[in-house]
Amino acid sequence: MEIKFTDDNYNEYFSQDRLVVIDFWATWCGPCQRLAPVIAQIAEEYEGKVFVGKCNAENNEELVDRFGIRNIPTILFVKNGEVVNRISGIVNAAKIREEIDKITNYE
Repeated sequence: MEIKFTDDNYNEYFSQDRLVVIDFWATWCGPCQRLAPVIAQIAEEYEGKVFVGKCNAENNEELVDRFGIRNIPTILFVKNGEVVNRISGIVNAAKIREEIDKITNYE
């Protein structure tokens, strides 16, 4: 299930010892809209193993500032509260899987 990360709820996910994958997006962003089904697919595939979801960059300034988001879409891979990788722009599901598997050894 895809998580909706917000300024109010992110600590409950980041404080756990599980990889967090966050897609920063905005409603007006065409590339973000094209990436949305890919994120939903990854969330379903990794349910119970990785926290996968989206953060609306327009409504969550604290997270945007915390992670220095300057472009959207941007996907962050966060482990133990630290960014371990970042991808900007549109990517396919295979690229996101590759990054998750490299970080978590789920291959």
